[in-house]
Amino acid sequence: MHTALLQSPIGPLHVTVDEGGLTALYTAEHRLYAATEAPRDETFGAVREQLDEYFAGTRQTFELPLHERGTPFERAVWARLRTIPFGETATYGEIARELGSAPRAVGRANGRNAISIIVPCHRVVGTNGSLTGYAGGLPTKQQLLRHESLFAGRLSEPPGVAF
Repeated sequence: MHTALLQSPIGPLHVTVDEGGLTALYTAEHRLYAATEAPRDETFGAVREQLDEYFAGTRQTFELPLHERGTPFERAVWARLRTIPFGETATYGEIARELGSAPRAVGRANGRNAISIIVPCHRVVGTNGSLTGYAGGLPTKQQLLRHESLFAGRLSEPPGVAF
């Protein structure tokens, strides 16, 4: 397992990969891990490239090997998160209804997502559209949603305003 620190428009990102793929991507506010120099690894290179494209507004989906660690329910929630389109949101209640569960259970699984941005837990909002809970901090969640709205054509401000 290797961990590296990548710089991004929202601050440092701590990236962890193992032989199975990407296992974690945390913002500085989320969790801190000791970062090593980024190994010359194919997965690290792909993560760095795809995140750069995402922040430049040229990538809306990610094509990375993921090695998610969680319960079957958590993995089902995370799989559902990956279906929320770039620039859009879903509520905890909507996801819970689809999975036959309770919104709080979805919220707990969402909070245990170790691969932020790639598994877009920032796209989940409260029933009334309010920004609720984000391990990377609500300001970061707001930045990510604003960034996606700009590049999805939902806001008319010029690129770069989000960061």
